[in-house]
Amino acid sequence: MSAPQTPAAPAGTKGNNTVKIVAIILMALGAIFFVVGIGTYAMVSNTLADEQITVSDDADFLGGDDVDGPFSAYAQADIIAKHAEEIADGKTYAELAQDDERRPTVMNASFLRASLFTSVVAFGVAALVAGLGVLFALVGWAMLSLSKPATE
Repeated sequence: MSAPQTPAAPAGTKGNNTVKIVAIILMALGAIFFVVGIGTYAMVSNTLADEQITVSDDADFLGGDDVDGPFSAYAQADIIAKHAEEIADGKTYAELAQDDERRPTVMNASFLRASLFTSVVAFGVAALVAGLGVLFALVGWAMLSLSKPATE
């Protein structure tokens, strides 16, 4: 005599619980990523705005705009580079003689540019995280939709 066999699960239901759990986890992570990304973007924007920096009027774009976003931060960093280049007659900080009186000004310009570029990167990472949050949530929703048994 052979052992009694258990009936097979109806078609379309095998593994549904696992898929549902993964789908719910993805949707929850998506919501968290989205909120964290938007929150980080807002925090960086507010922190930059608190510095009360204005894009120089002679910038290639956004002249006179408050520096509170990635484009205005980039525009200000770009014009700082041009100003520093003019001050140093086309030389970089490292190319100036150590006793050159322009060296501290060019050094400060370099530091300011680096700080502004750091904020540009922070904006990009925050947007990436928020976008991934949306993607995770959509993939989770699609998985959840597909895990439901088809009705005939």
